[in-house]
Amino acid sequence: MKLTALGINHNSATLDLRERVAFSPEQLVEALQEGCDRLQTNELVILSTCNRTELFFTEEANAEVAVENALQWLADYHNLDPEVIRDSCYEFLGEHALEHMIQVASGLDSMVLGEPQIFGQLKSAYAVAEEAGTVGSELVRLFPRVFAIAKRVRTDTAIGENPVSVAYAAVDLAGHIFTDLANTRALLVGAGETIDLVARHLTEAGVSQVVVANRTLGRARELADRFGAEAVLLADIPEVLVNSDIVISSTGSQLPILGKGAVEHALKQRKHRPILMIDLAVPRDIEAQVGDLKDAYLYSVDDLREIVEENLKTRQDEARKADLIIADGVREYQQEQRSRDAVDTVKAFRNQAEQLRDAEVDKALRALERGEPAEQVLNALARSLTNKLIHSPTIELRRASAEGKPEVLELARGLLGIREVAQAGED
Repeated sequence: MKLTALGINHNSATLDLRERVAFSPEQLVEALQEGCDRLQTNELVILSTCNRTELFFTEEANAEVAVENALQWLADYHNLDPEVIRDSCYEFLGEHALEHMIQVASGLDSMVLGEPQIFGQLKSAYAVAEEAGTVGSELVRLFPRVFAIAKRVRTDTAIGENPVSVAYAAVDLAGHIFTDLANTRALLVGAGETIDLVARHLTEAGVSQVVVANRTLGRARELADRFGAEAVLLADIPEVLVNSDIVISSTGSQLPILGKGAVEHALKQRKHRPILMIDLAVPRDIEAQVGDLKDAYLYSVDDLREIVEENLKTRQDEARKADLIIADGVREYQQEQRSRDAVDTVKAFRNQAEQLRDAEVDKALRALERGEPAEQVLNALARSLTNKLIHSPTIELRRASAEGKPEVLELARGLLGIREVAQAGED
């Protein structure tokens, strides 16, 4: 297998370097075609995300030369000194490259173990390479197999079932408490990265009524507009709280934003319909005493971290199961590849035999035209064809015997279907 994987990721390179080596979507088609020219290959796929840039290609030359050429081209394309990225690059060859690709597609090599987005990103990278004309006979067989094995990993293991980010764990908790998130209203307090992630997860879960409350209205509107939400100031929270089933807060405030009194008042107006409140902030945004209220279900960031840590342990256990599935998948692909190699050999052997046959048949037909007896012609045809078919194998078998290679003779008996070896003196 002439497959090579070369790249950098979140484990091997800094964010600054990953940004400098990344390919924008607009660059990819041109980069793929240029890369093929420089790498002297007709097969190249480029995967470029915020956490990794990887080249997958096939090569016929020396593997070390191919890797060095790829590294040099990657540096040249991004106007970098090759030494800047050399220490951060990793490479995998042959079956190890295939194994790595499946691990990437399965989310086993991701910053968040088991995350599903990378699968779609790799499929997109392959589709772009197809469009650019840089997918050949090897990759066109290999990538569908990678995707099939990665799907099996996600189907047969729980690698992606339990949330391992605090933001996703918060939304997952809400989904366990409310039977239908589409009928709930959510209040998000803050407008930073964590609340951004929460908003994304909530909308993906079907929550369409979201309010974003922040200290500055401009930032709240910026976030709210991306998710079709409403933006308000922190001062408007008591009014909005009355209609909120879910409250998730994450600000940098040094003092609580929501006190027991405000929540108690809102619960009375709600006629004691419960509110799920998740405080992701440190220091806390929601007074701890809110948890004492009968219809308020308050969870802190520590509560969610315990869930996340337990879920991460579960994913790590599932990752070990995934490793076995991947090993089986790689082994099956290798067997199929060896079978294809055998098919090529069988075809060549058959073509050779058919050429010998055709030549001998032509000779026999000419003999018949000359009036030679049919029985004599048929015997000559059979004898000559047999001798020519066994000529090369006979020479190689005698050479193996003379060189003391009994294992070659044993293998030949199996290949030729010889069940018993004739006794000495029999011909």
